[in-house]
Amino acid sequence: MRIFVAGILGGIAMFIWSSIAHMALPLGEAGIREIPAEDTVLASLKFAIGDTHGLYLFPGPALGPNPSREQKGEAMRRMAEKAARGPNGLLLYHPSRPFTMGRWLAIEFATELIESILAVFLLAQTRILTFGGRITFMTVAGVLAAIATNIPYWNWYGFPAVYTAAYMFTQIVGFMVAGLTAALVLRNRAFASSAA
Repeated sequence: MRIFVAGILGGIAMFIWSSIAHMALPLGEAGIREIPAEDTVLASLKFAIGDTHGLYLFPGPALGPNPSREQKGEAMRRMAEKAARGPNGLLLYHPSRPFTMGRWLAIEFATELIESILAVFLLAQTRILTFGGRITFMTVAGVLAAIATNIPYWNWYGFPAVYTAAYMFTQIVGFMVAGLTAALVLRNRAFASSAA
């Protein structure tokens, strides 16, 4: 039961840190810019894409249905040439999206709560008994989580390095804070695996 409580309290601590990082510190805005001539760009997007929600890669491969391996290879070559000569990127597009801050915060909280509970569960499977060791374990779990998506997005899609670093830092510190909280709750507890 203490392990579950430690996970819940760790998740609350992680959410508090994440809120501070995004609302009080510049970490949440790092690497994000506004589009110049936004009205013109938005009108063009609405004309070109319309009401179709989606994640768009440009330049696109321009492949029809069921392309052959050779067609895919040729499309990749054309995409690489176009990208080298002009604009390229990834566009997340919604024709409209209601501003539901309460819902988004609830989903963020639930996500961080689950992350913390799972990380503390994994910690409980180890023989780590020291306060510092438990914090280190949780921090390393945060490094793993931060690397898992942020580095591939930076590598494959060209996410800005400052954005990537800021989000990795936020995640790693979040896990460290959850680890500190869990280590305090479990301070005098030797996990069952250590007795085996």
